[in-house]
This record gives sequence, C-alpha cells and structure tokens, in this order.
Amino acid sequence: MEGVLSGIRIVELAGIGPVPFAGMMLADHGAAVIRVEREDRPPVIPPEYDVLGRSRASTVRLDLKSEKGAARIRELARDSDGLIEGFRPGVMERLGLGPELLLEDNPRLVYGRMTGWGQDGPLARSAGHDINYIALAGALHTYGRAGGPPTPPVNAVGDFGGGGMLLAFGMLAGILSARATGRGQVIDCAMVDGAALLSALTWSLRAAGMWKDERGVNLLDTGRAYYDVYRCADGEWVAVGALEPEFFAVLKEKMGLECGQHDPGLRDELTAAFLRHGRQHWCNILQHFDACFAPILSLAEAPGHPHNAFRGTFATISGVTQPAPAPRFKAKD
Repeated sequence: MEGVLSGIRIVELAGIGPVPFAGMMLADHGAAVIRVEREDRPPVIPPEYDVLGRSRASTVRLDLKSEKGAARIRELARDSDGLIEGFRPGVMERLGLGPELLLEDNPRLVYGRMTGWGQDGPLARSAGHDINYIALAGALHTYGRAGGPPTPPVNAVGDFGGGGMLLAFGMLAGILSARATGRGQVIDCAMVDGAALLSALTWSLRAAGMWKDERGVNLLDTGRAYYDVYRCADGEWVAVGALEPEFFAVLKEKMGLECGQHDPGLRDELTAAFLRHGRQHWCNILQHFDACFAPILSLAEAPGHPHNAFRGTFATISGVTQPAPAPRFKAKD
C-alpha cells in the first residue's frame, strides 16, 4: 500500500490490542508490515473480520519457541527498520530474540516493546488489562458521574490511545533518529505511562486549582450542565459541549432557554427541553449552527451520517464496515 511511510519495513509479532493497532496504523500509511503469527495459537478474531490486521504486506506463521522460528525472526529483523512485540518482560529474551541480540544483527533496528506496566518496576511482570493500567495511572478515577463509580471508557485509553498509538509514534520517532544517527533504539512503551500522558490537561487544570480530584464536578466530566449528554423524547441521546459563552449563546437562542450558562437551574431546563422532541428535531435546529451540539450515534448509525459519509470516515472492506485510515495526507502540488 503506497503512503507516506513507504520504504519503512516493520516486523510485527502478532498479539491482541495495542501491538496490532500500532501495526495497523503504520501499515495503513504505507509501511511494509510483516505480521508474524504463532503456529500454536489460532487468531482471536477470524482474519476476515479482523480490522486491526488490515493493510499488512504479508503474514507468516512461525513457532517462536523453535530454533527455526527464532532464526526466521532474526532474518526478518536484519533487513527491517523496526520490530514490535507485546510479550511480558523477559519473554523475548528467553526466546533468544531479545533486543541486545537483534541490535547486534542490525544496529539501526528500532525495537518496540509494548506492555501494560513497563519493562521494569514492581508490577512489571504482573498480568493486567486496560482497566488495571488506567486505574493505576489515575485516569479511571476521573471517568464517571458525581456520586457514581468510575466508568471504564471501554479499552480506548489504555490499549489504544495510551498504548498502540503511542507505540506507533515511538517507532516513527526511533526510526527518524536511527536514520539520522545510524543507531537503533529500544522503546519501552507502557500503557500505564500512556494513560497518564493522555491526562496531561487534567493535571494542568488540577495544578491551577481548576480541577477537583473527584468525579463529575469539573468542567469536562459532566460537572457542568452545558457540557453533558441529554435524552430526547424518542429515547435517543445528544451531546452538548457549549463551553464558550458565545457558543452557549447560540444554544440558548436556538432552544429558547431562559437560564444563563452558570445558573443552577440550567441542567433541569436542558433536560426538560430535550425531552419535548425527538433527536432528529434537535439535529435540525442545532447541528448546523455554532451550538457545539451533536447526536450520539450508535456504531450502526455513525457510518451513514452525512458528514462521515462525505469524508469517508468509515469504509467497507470485504463486507466489513470499519474506521478508515487516519489522519489524511495531502501532498502540496
């Protein structure tokens, strides 16, 4: 697949979650990603439905515990810019495929290591999942409503935003460095670190005294009536994000509200107003104005929205609807 990363070659040791997501991002934009699957384990998701497995240059199946399998990985890595893996610390070393050995073979190799807890530290060798990593990072504490329990945002923050996407960034940064210096890198990419990093703005607001260390009482966590979700008469939901006074003024005018932006009765007024009509009514009134409004679409609905359809935000490949590659690149003429 041609793209801005054409000429980059990556070996991906297949797994679940963040490593294939990083491989997908790199492959989507033209990197030649060679996916190595284990002979002794069937894929978790059937290949015909595996969105994260798309765009790969090739896929090979190997027994990583065999001398032949390990030798093949070393052979692939010698001629590649990078390798990405998601095993617990020490596993690659036990397989005879640790970074010291592979960087001896190829001093320019960028060796990306994706884990939950990192390559060192008291929890480094412990099992875990997205929900555990974002919990320890302080991120999960911030998701949820006042008086309610923390609400995990599926596995977007740890596995993908703080994991796979950060690994893809790290690989490209390492490859740029290797091409400039001739020296490779070992990247220690941990989801607990990435989840903490995604909360950078929250930490800024907290340091400035603008964020309370509790859920549902702050500017961006449903603590403000003008930044929240509301149910409509047909049972569907809408999202309102009118933070700035000028945008709230548009929302107020179009909806015929009486309360001001910071009046204590605003939430009740918005709740009652949205319940008077169905979602489409409010889309017709608000969606094309600067009211910071959007319908909350289901997975089935999102691809068909006119804006998403116009931009090609989603694509259907071999009968499977999925998010299209992003971001977009347009070369200057």
